[in-house]
Amino acid sequence: MLKNKRNKKILEMHPKFCKNNFSKGLGLMFSKKPKTLIFVFNKEKIISLHMFFVFYPIDVLFLNKNKKVVQLKENFKPFKIIIPKKPAKYIIELPNNTIKKTNTKIGDILSF
Repeated sequence: MLKNKRNKKILEMHPKFCKNNFSKGLGLMFSKKPKTLIFVFNKEKIISLHMFFVFYPIDVLFLNKNKKVVQLKENFKPFKIIIPKKPAKYIIELPNNTIKKTNTKIGDILSF
């Protein structure tokens, strides 16, 4: 379960973890419907994302090693690129509007 500790809102009951290079590289490419993915990296670093071959918008959260939201992107559109300003150890891809629906903000700590 993916949950916001500040407001106790559940962002997703069954997120999928992407820990190996193949699952991280594939992400949501070519998928037909949005799902929640948690990308796990060995250490905090600047990790750019692309939306090539993802055909619907999503929300994205960038978390530090303490699972604190350090940056977010709502309505990340297909065929765009984002280069975050803050390093992250975890990146969470969510169905569009999840950030707004769960009132998730920079500084919130998530549990999973």
